[in-house]
This record gives sequence, C-alpha cells and structure tokens, in this order.
Amino acid sequence: MKKRWHKLEDFTEKTLSLQNSLKINYSLCSILAQRGIDTFEKSKLFFRPQITELHSPWLMKDMAKAVERILNAINNKERILVFGDYDVDGTTSVAAMYQFLFSIYSEVDYYIPHRYKEGYGVSKLGIDYAKDKGITLIISLDCGIKSVELIDYANVLNIDFIVCDHHLPDTSLPAAIAILNAKQIDCAYPFKELCGCGVGFKLMQALAEKLNLPDESFMQYLDLVATAIAADIVPMIGENRILAYYGLKKVNENPCAGIKALMTLSGIKKEMFITNLVFVIAPRINAAGRMDDAKKAVQLFIEKDVIKAMEIAGLLHSDNTDRREADASITSEALAMLEQDETLKNKKTTVVYQPHWHKGVVGIVASRLIETYYRPTIVLTRSGDLVSGSARSVVKFNLYEAIHACKEYLLGYGGHFAAAGMTMLPEQVMPFTEAFEKVVAATITPDALIPEILIDTEIKLKDINLAFYKIINQFEPFGPDNMRPVFITKKVMNTGFSKIVKEQHIRFVVKQEETIVNGIGFNMAEKFDILQMDEPIDIVYTLDLNEWNNESNVQLKVIDIKLSFD
Repeated sequence: MKKRWHKLEDFTEKTLSLQNSLKINYSLCSILAQRGIDTFEKSKLFFRPQITELHSPWLMKDMAKAVERILNAINNKERILVFGDYDVDGTTSVAAMYQFLFSIYSEVDYYIPHRYKEGYGVSKLGIDYAKDKGITLIISLDCGIKSVELIDYANVLNIDFIVCDHHLPDTSLPAAIAILNAKQIDCAYPFKELCGCGVGFKLMQALAEKLNLPDESFMQYLDLVATAIAADIVPMIGENRILAYYGLKKVNENPCAGIKALMTLSGIKKEMFITNLVFVIAPRINAAGRMDDAKKAVQLFIEKDVIKAMEIAGLLHSDNTDRREADASITSEALAMLEQDETLKNKKTTVVYQPHWHKGVVGIVASRLIETYYRPTIVLTRSGDLVSGSARSVVKFNLYEAIHACKEYLLGYGGHFAAAGMTMLPEQVMPFTEAFEKVVAATITPDALIPEILIDTEIKLKDINLAFYKIINQFEPFGPDNMRPVFITKKVMNTGFSKIVKEQHIRFVVKQEETIVNGIGFNMAEKFDILQMDEPIDIVYTLDLNEWNNESNVQLKVIDIKLSFD
C-alpha cells in the first residue's frame, strides 16, 4: 500500500536551547521541542513525572456535590450501585470504585450492562435492577453524559445519579445530582483528557481527602487506571502521562491478582510497557464483553485470591481465543468478498455484510479491512430482526458526520469522528450502502485515502546506539500526542544481505557510509524489489531492541522505504 511521508516541522532555535541545557543528542531535543517540551523544567517533569503534579480533584465541577451525596448515602445507610460500561475503561473503573467504596462501606454493589441485551451505557435494565435491590444512588463510570431520558427515569424511581464520564457532552445534560466531566464548557478542571477510569480516580482521591484516608487507599488502583488509559487511547500527556507512568510501575512491581493472572496466561515475563497493556491485556478484558459477559472482568479485578483470579483469567483468555478465531475467520471472508467486487477500485468506502458474522468482532474486522483497503469501512451483521454494524474511519475523515447524513436509512446510530455503530432494517442495507458511498465520495479528499506516516526527525545510522535507544525509552509511556519517535535516514544502501523471511517480512541489513545496521520490516515483502535495485533508498523506522543469545542490539523496525530522489 502506498503511503505518504510527512516530516514534522523542526524548531531549530528551541532545539538548540534545549540541547544546551540537556546535553543530549540534537535529534532527541528536536523531538522534545516538537512535543512542546522546550525548557529544562518541562523536560525534567517529562522524564521524571511526579505524582505531586496531579491536579486537585476539587477543581472539577460538581466534585463537592458528588462527595457530599456519597457521604450522605453512607451516613444514611443507603445502598449504592457502581455502574460502568462493558469495555476496558468501564470495567476497570467499576472494579476500582467498587473496591474503594467497599473498603469504607459495605452496602455497595456493581453492575455491567450486557453488550447485546442492553447495549452501550446506562440501561433501563440496570436502573430496574437498582430499584429491585433498594438502591438509591448510582455512580456511573465511563458513561451517562448522554443518558438524559434514562436518568430522568431513575429520578422518577427516586434513584439519584452521579455521572463520571469523559465523553463530549451534548447541549442537554442529564438531571444528575453531580456530573464529573472535565469536557463540560463551564468546568475549570485544567486537564480535559482523562479517561473514564481517570475521572473515577479523581472522585476516589477527593473522597480520600475528605475522609482523611491515606493516599494508598486510592493509589493502589493505579494499575487499573493505567490499563484504562492504554486501552482507551487517550492523549499520553499531562495527568494521563503521570497516572500511566506510576500505573505501569505498579503493574511491574505489585499488580492486582487479576492483572498478574492475565500476564501469566499471556506468557509475559519481562517488563510491561503501554504496548503490552494495549495489545495483550486489553484484548482479553474486552473479549469478555465481546464474546460473553463483561462482569467477569470486574470479578477478575476485585478478586484477591490468586488461584481464583487465575480461574477467572482463564475464562477471559478463552473468550479472547474465541474472539481471535472469529476475527480471523470473518476478516478472511470479508477480504474474499472484496476481492470479487469488480466495482471496488472505483469506490471510496468499504461496506460488507453477512448475517452470520459475530456482532462482537465486527468493529475489529473493520479496522483489519482498513489495513488492506484504506478508506471508511463498515462491517454489518444480523442481530435478531435487525442489521447492526460497526464503522471505522481513516485518519482525516469525520465518519460520524457521513453516517449522520445517511440517517434516513437507519433506526439508530452513534459514535464519533473515528468510529461509530448503527442499526437498520435488512431491506435498508443496500440503500444505506449506496448513500454512504455517495456521501463519502462527495466529501473525502484524495489525501485522506492515502495513509500518512508522520516522521519526527532525520538521523544518521551512526547516531544509533544503545545509549540513544535508552533515552528514547525514557519517553515512555507512549500514546497519542507522545508516540514512539519515527526516524528517517536518507541515502541508505542495501548490503546484499537483506532477505525475505517467512514469505511476508524483510530482514534488513543496510549501511550508510561505514555504519551497518540490522532491521525487520513486517509484511513488507512486496517492497523487496526496491532493495534489489542496488540504488540509494530512504528508510522510515522506529527503534527496537533485539535480544538474542544474551546479547542486546538496537535494530530498525522498518515502516516504509522508497528510492532516494534528492
């Protein structure tokens, strides 16, 4: 697949000033300056995040109201329900808040809606459950900001709501006792990008301060917070960076029994990074809700007994195996369908539908299809009498607006810029598909249909060594707004020892002047002919550590190559 290369702007003056104070490689200072880290003091906090730099929870709008209502519930011996979504952010939020409250008060229960029976967010079934159990206060986590009608329904039943959410509010807000969401227009909280578990963490922090509890009473859940931050792909800056940094520290030193069990079953024995949480731990948590019931994830995280935690983790591990099999099977089937579509090359969208596909993985399949056909993609399946599906977008296209423009064909839809879901009648699949193609074709730019590689800075192969790599690793934790640095090196030559491995990948052995470096390019075999031209090439990559026979060597993790033209 052809990709566009875009090298980020250099801030020479700021870079030189930073290099003068930090005394490290110019290229590394250039990356820091690009990311707004342009003074010695900012650099110090970036490389050594301090928990003391977390903002006061009391700066968040309605925090005092939320704390007061919870304390009144405790004093009046009311029953409290902790309610959360079925994904990683929701289940970790519920597990942390439930354990925190239960440590100070016994009349606490939790509830996770069933993905297929109840759908996303606050549900009527959940509120009815609360009523049946005599619950008079619900704390919703990672959901609730858009549940205006359902919270009105709860109010009729004399059930109060405290909403802890991070999704963008609508103009109409629910009639909750308190709404904790930094994205509210009139909320003065300095950091706007907390995930749902992060908002819950701030509520626990405020309750701990009010009750004069030790910091450990809420800090002990940082491993869950870090997992939520990683899985929800929120910006890895500000408070998120601090929470993820110390959360990873806890994951590596003293994780809860549930995370430790998932690490054991996943075969992880080395240091955990954000990428491990994203690609190893998070899928196993999400699989519970995709394939069965997400309550298992909460049960795992609140379980103290190591043996029981391993048993529950085994169930999630099994769910994830089923999820991977369904994912692979459906992706293969969808690609085969697309290959037979003679009109495909003229389309700006991908929409595929089979009634037997598993609803829990269609969003993952949509992302997989984009790896081959880079354009807005929707995967549909049958769900009862209706057709439902998930959509994923390319980087520069507002998917939600395109689906909104086709709303006349839909029974329901929701989502945001990059991802969405929808339901429709079976007879509307073709009309919707045609309308969606028409809307996207009329609004998407040609550039948006070509994946873009953002390049931080240019370096020489001779700059690459273990010390350089170790400094890059101190940029961890990586995530949006602080991605692993991408480098370009120009006029590199193949040594003649590069080769295709396992029919799909390239093992690179390249040189620049007198420096020879090894690398790996996954799924790049189709570009091997460029290496065989024996011409200078430009190479884009990140850096990785190759450990073999007790030796550690820095290698290139190649993203793309092309012939040098300058």
